[in-house]
Amino acid sequence: MTEIKPIKMRKINAYAAKEAGGKLEKFQYELPDIGNEEVDIKVHYCGVCHSDLSMMNNEWGMTQYPLVPGHEIVGEVIALGREVKGLKIGDKVGMGWYSASCMHCNQCMDGKQHLCSSAEGTIVGRHGGFADAVRGHWSWVTPLPKGLDISKAGPLFCGGITVFNPIVLSGVQPTDKVGVIGVGGLGHMAIKFLKAWGCEVTAFSSNPKKKDDILKMGAHQVVDSTNPEALEGIAGTLNFILNTTNVSLDWNSFLTTLAPQGKLHTVGAVLEPMAIPAFSMIMGEKSVGGSPLGSIALTRKMLEFCVRHNIYPTVEEFKMEDVNKAMEHLEKGKARFRIVLKA
Repeated sequence: MTEIKPIKMRKINAYAAKEAGGKLEKFQYELPDIGNEEVDIKVHYCGVCHSDLSMMNNEWGMTQYPLVPGHEIVGEVIALGREVKGLKIGDKVGMGWYSASCMHCNQCMDGKQHLCSSAEGTIVGRHGGFADAVRGHWSWVTPLPKGLDISKAGPLFCGGITVFNPIVLSGVQPTDKVGVIGVGGLGHMAIKFLKAWGCEVTAFSSNPKKKDDILKMGAHQVVDSTNPEALEGIAGTLNFILNTTNVSLDWNSFLTTLAPQGKLHTVGAVLEPMAIPAFSMIMGEKSVGGSPLGSIALTRKMLEFCVRHNIYPTVEEFKMEDVNKAMEHLEKGKARFRIVLKA
């Protein structure tokens, strides 16, 4: 067995925000000696998520500056700690919103590591993937299945698993009629997953210019989410609705479109309290829920599902050095539908 030599401090070249609302600037920092269970990844591609923008602007009140964003990382293993399992130098891997979890709490031991109360966010209190390398715990560094297109895979590690998890969690069946609210970075991936799942997919969109694109993604119909009559026209028909938007909507109108025992599930970070009338749930035994990303095992299953059905996010590629152009493109709402930075 080849002895793994200890890796000393590694100098990282990155792009960091120094203050809320600031541009990303060239930034250099040093990683300490690698830990026994840690992995260093050379970044080949890194997706750009709206959460990166939220963290840059400290919208959630937990950003520490300087901040190196980037948590949809795809690359290759370049260094290993002595006790890393299942990985070797040169392996193609990905890492998402989480870079570590405690591995001893009830949630971790139950295979729900994404619910660990002390899970480490890849860009929370540490630096992420807008860089030439990034570090994580081996358990959250996921080997890529054979046949996966690494140039488009980055967004699967955040946006992809965020919308794939509710499909499994809610027990969505191939015979179900489902709805997706919002067709952006998250919603367009949800439509592709649900179509491949076998469902009849209704997309709710307020932008009529997107209709042709939405139908090409796999939606069977597009309903104007701002038109009460259009919503009334499908009342009582949907088994499951996934909300991917982060804005307040008339939630009761969407509850009305659910069939008895239907579920409204949100992954959009709606900051205001959601107005959910009790009787709209009680009379049809309907339910409302939410979720973050997904477990380590489910992420691996999602990647296999993507290879099997040739599912990828629709991406626009920018060079890493053009990261500020990419962030401006995202902030102006021009992304169609996810952005990927090439290192």
